[in-house]
Amino acid sequence: MADTVVITGASRGIGLATAKLLAARNFTVIGIARSVADDFPGEFFVADLGDELETARVLEQIVQKHTVGCVINNVGLNIIEPLGSVSLDNLRRVLDLNLRTMVQVTQAFLPAMVSRKYGRIVNLSSRGALGREGRTSYGAAKAGVIGLTRTWALELAQHGITANVVSPGPTATEMFIRNNFVGPKGEENKARFLADIPMRRFGEPAEIAAAIAFFVSREASFVTGQVLHVCGGSSIGIAAL
Repeated sequence: MADTVVITGASRGIGLATAKLLAARNFTVIGIARSVADDFPGEFFVADLGDELETARVLEQIVQKHTVGCVINNVGLNIIEPLGSVSLDNLRRVLDLNLRTMVQVTQAFLPAMVSRKYGRIVNLSSRGALGREGRTSYGAAKAGVIGLTRTWALELAQHGITANVVSPGPTATEMFIRNNFVGPKGEENKARFLADIPMRRFGEPAEIAAAIAFFVSREASFVTGQVLHVCGGSSIGIAAL
């Protein structure tokens, strides 16, 4: 029987690309996001994961209908602010959506995984976890993703559940383009990003999806607590976490 996978932030970008790839590999795919993609290849639940109560409601709906064996925590938020101008409200929003949601979503499906003695958890971090200007909130959140994933790997190994991180470098998603290349300094920012990437190009969502698909595969059964940078080499030379 094909595994059932839940993907957050599934309506576009990396989330949608992952859903399409896993559906093609015979996974039963369930997506959660604020808006549904017309070409989503599975069942979709519309919810604002930034709202804790709404998140709890939609998770309960899914638990009642499905036995979930894989969770891909992809939803995220990046607000760029230099130190000295960091809004504490924005800090809370970024940490909440990137970390609280990850814990809440995973805990909803954990009992079924423990019962089956099988599960796959893949959490999305970012090259930004290694440090980048203007990313106080985002860098802290994405570094936190790595810390909690390594902790989960230790706690869950005895239950046959793996927990791993995919850490994308600059990837041509709508959020990345909107945050970095819209405005008068767009071309300057683009050149600066490309200069940090040895491959001299941005990643594509499908390339990140391929790494996620490895971690959720049954063949990855002896891999847990690991961080895979899919970054065109942009993490090289940065102190590894």
